[in-house]
Amino acid sequence: MKKSSRKIKKKHSGWRRKAGYFVGASLLAVGVQSRAAGGIPPGQSFEGGTNAYNNWIELSAGGLVTDGNKAQAEQTERLSNGAFGGIEDLHYQTDVAKQTTLSLDGHAIFDNHNYKAGLGLQKDDFGFIRLSFENYRYYDADNGGYDPVAGVAYPNTGNALNMDRGKISLEAGYNKDGKPKVTFKYTHTYRTGDKGSTEWGPSPSLTLPTLRLAPGILNVDEHSDAFQLDVSDHIKKTEVGAGFRFETSDLNDAHLLSSFQPQKITDRQDVSYDMESVHAYTETWFKPTLFLSTGFMFDNVADTFTGSRIYGDDFDVVYSPAYPANYYGYYNLDGMSHEHEYVFNVNLMTLPAKDLTITPSLRVQKEDWNAQSTESVIDPGGATDQNSFANNSGYDTLEVRERLEARYTAVTNWVLSANADLTEEQGNLNEHGGIYQPVLGGPPDGQSPVNFSTDDSHLFQKYVLSARWYPVRQASLDVGGYFKDNEYDYNNSPAPGNVNSGLPAYPGLIVYQGFQTWDGNTRLTLHPLSKITLVSRYEYQLSTIATRPDASTGLGEVDSSRMHSHILGQNLSWTPLNWLSLQAGANYVISETRTPASDYTQAILNSQNNYWTINFNTDFVLDDKTDLNLGYYYYRAADGQNSIGSNGLPLGTDTLENSVTATLTRRITKNLRWNLRYAFTRYEDLASAGGYNFDAHILFTSMQYRF
Repeated sequence: MKKSSRKIKKKHSGWRRKAGYFVGASLLAVGVQSRAAGGIPPGQSFEGGTNAYNNWIELSAGGLVTDGNKAQAEQTERLSNGAFGGIEDLHYQTDVAKQTTLSLDGHAIFDNHNYKAGLGLQKDDFGFIRLSFENYRYYDADNGGYDPVAGVAYPNTGNALNMDRGKISLEAGYNKDGKPKVTFKYTHTYRTGDKGSTEWGPSPSLTLPTLRLAPGILNVDEHSDAFQLDVSDHIKKTEVGAGFRFETSDLNDAHLLSSFQPQKITDRQDVSYDMESVHAYTETWFKPTLFLSTGFMFDNVADTFTGSRIYGDDFDVVYSPAYPANYYGYYNLDGMSHEHEYVFNVNLMTLPAKDLTITPSLRVQKEDWNAQSTESVIDPGGATDQNSFANNSGYDTLEVRERLEARYTAVTNWVLSANADLTEEQGNLNEHGGIYQPVLGGPPDGQSPVNFSTDDSHLFQKYVLSARWYPVRQASLDVGGYFKDNEYDYNNSPAPGNVNSGLPAYPGLIVYQGFQTWDGNTRLTLHPLSKITLVSRYEYQLSTIATRPDASTGLGEVDSSRMHSHILGQNLSWTPLNWLSLQAGANYVISETRTPASDYTQAILNSQNNYWTINFNTDFVLDDKTDLNLGYYYYRAADGQNSIGSNGLPLGTDTLENSVTATLTRRITKNLRWNLRYAFTRYEDLASAGGYNFDAHILFTSMQYRF
């Protein structure tokens, strides 16, 4: 199986966030004033005291060493195996003329593809110009998944797959007091690389064209260019503004699927679009207790798309009708779509009484789009028959959202708040054409198999209540909750000639779905002593999904899913001595999702999402120039379940993680600071029978010079 996604936990941004527990905690702020010469704490002394240093450069070096699954370690730690280093942080600014400042910021970490540079020039009460570039890389373990029936963990490529994200921007502005403000910005963004994915592919048996999930790689090559111009000014008590944005983009993506057979599948999707957008707004303070804002936006999007799904002995091959297993592939997909969107909103904030704030708002959105495409469809079993299809669809919708917020503070030691959110939407979808399967009774000559119309209406409601109480100076209690109800109604109207499998409503088999969530939460904060803080919290959620099929199916309405969640948390902060601080926390989540199918077959299981997290962090001030930070992190999820039979779907993760960190900081002089950090992570993936386990060691050092 493809391992299910990880829990709703952290996830720490690799070793940097893990280790600071590391830097961030409070290496300098634990009451060392009395120990610093001249009454200046060491932290302030390092920053320059009353004459602060405005510039600095920090050089760093480090490495990741892994024992076990390197790819999983790279994804978890967000680092590549081996050494890395470079400029960790750089800031330089200087006055180049009267009231004119030049600034340079950036960092460059070799072999992590982590770069950032910014150059700016600003003249007070006139304007600015900024040029920036950034690139960062994240990693994907490319785990093919684990088949518990066969006892096989599908291997990855060794090192993790990687994806680079970045942008280049140029921004200039004119902001002289008393004059209209003008800002222009150009941004080029990109995303290139590979990441693990899942895709439908043939089963191991060639007897029947059965489809199942199989591991794959998503190959991404995307970039866009955006130009934006904004102007704003004040007219008496009102600020007005308007802007224009043009964006053009190319998205060239492909799923590269290695199924459980020798063949390769390339599912390619290429999209290009142009978008023009205009917007305007006003903000007015009629008086200190009355504020009004309005906004309007219109955008026009036109895109073209091409694609194919080709089976062969390798990726990105040309379609060949002689290939023996093309199943339901396609090629020569060619299409276009066009969208218009209008948005208007108005917000009012008023204080009708001293202790009461009321904020109503209204948002109206109108959207319409149409799309059309053609493609050549490959029938299974040798593909000597190919049919060309023409498809078109259109959709229009009107959405109105009303929101009301209120805050009341007249009751001593209480803060009460409430808000209501209501959204109503009406839409109509028309579909004509589409790819058919002959087993469903579709026409053999390429006539349109789908001719369908759906009127839909949506009603979204959310109501929130919360209260904060201060019974004594050493305690506060927060209590709150919400109710959310999203309802979707569909009126399906198949036209004459609509292809179906004996169900008149096909493909509109569902006429209603309702999603409800009840949530209650509480938080208690205690200060029993001046140096101790305790925070306890509890949250309960009940979510249900109700589904009603079309009457032609012969089925009635059913709760198709029900999820219970309990979230408990406890945190402690304690500063027993002026040179020692301690922080600890624990969270426990109990969550289960049930479906009616699990009552009838063990091939479909209830989903468990239970996990523990524990963290501990402590800071020591060893002397006036030296600090030590220690941290520990624990995560446990034991939710792995294997269904009965080879066609069942295993669910849940079964993972154990332990991490320890240590950071030593030494202020050598008032200009020079040295850091040494070490992190160790042990990761155990029991759901894959240990196939993705690893031990990771990270050693990092840096030297910062301020001037």
